[in-house]
Amino acid sequence: MAVLSYYPWLYPLFATLFGLLIGSFLNVVIYRLPIMMERQWRQECHDCFPELDDPQHEDNIASTPFNLSVPRSRCPHCNHAISALENIPVISWLALRGKCRECKAPISKRYPAIELLTAMISLTVALVLPPTWWAVAVLGCSFSLIALTFIDIDKMLLPDQITLPLMWAGILFALIGISPISLTDSIIGAMAGYLSLWSIFWAFKLLTKKDGMGYGDFKLLAAIGAWVGWSLLPFVVLLSSLVGAICGIVMLRMKHEDQQTPFSFGPYLAVAGGIAMLWGEPILHWYVTSYLGL
Repeated sequence: MAVLSYYPWLYPLFATLFGLLIGSFLNVVIYRLPIMMERQWRQECHDCFPELDDPQHEDNIASTPFNLSVPRSRCPHCNHAISALENIPVISWLALRGKCRECKAPISKRYPAIELLTAMISLTVALVLPPTWWAVAVLGCSFSLIALTFIDIDKMLLPDQITLPLMWAGILFALIGISPISLTDSIIGAMAGYLSLWSIFWAFKLLTKKDGMGYGDFKLLAAIGAWVGWSLLPFVVLLSSLVGAICGIVMLRMKHEDQQTPFSFGPYLAVAGGIAMLWGEPILHWYVTSYLGL
């Protein structure tokens, strides 16, 4: 920390570079975690109902390890193993001109885009928050929200493997004094976040006999509540609902889909939660003083 006081430009620089590296890892998490979960579900289903599964298929699943580190990343077209030099964030994609070195098949622009997005968010955190342990914690929370956003976009799934540790981490940081909010506010925020969407879910289901959202949304808002406290939850819900409604209508019109088509709500909660962590208090103060005159 003393070095950063002499060279303040190092802090945003390190945060940006660190964000690029983490962005590369998040690409792995976004792709592999849903597959890992599906394999686990299949295995659990096989253990409970072995007569319903194809033994040969289940044996293949059990015999091929698949996690965040194994197997090595490969080209999906030619199975070429990605080397370390081919896995440098953004730079490798530009050097390869967005194509596999072996078969020249195109590499999705989404990989460098997520790396750049993570770097930009890391830079923003460094510019808004001073170099403290809370800034480090917010970086970790931001990385989790990015992973949740793209997993939800791809699979309409918010994994408990991320949402639940994120919630407990928010409470832990409040407990040990790293978080700017109190432990009471953090716990109440987690409770209120979960129960608010849970109540809306059941009210909607009783009225329409349909599911309005998934339980993953409840857990994500509970996690956000643990980080920002109960007082900012109305802001998070209002902002996410407003942006979600606008984006949902635009996407349905562009794709000419029916209004009953489900869409992911997690990304809007994640964006609203990130904004609340960085600028929630100033926005709330501005609203209270400008419009309520308090």
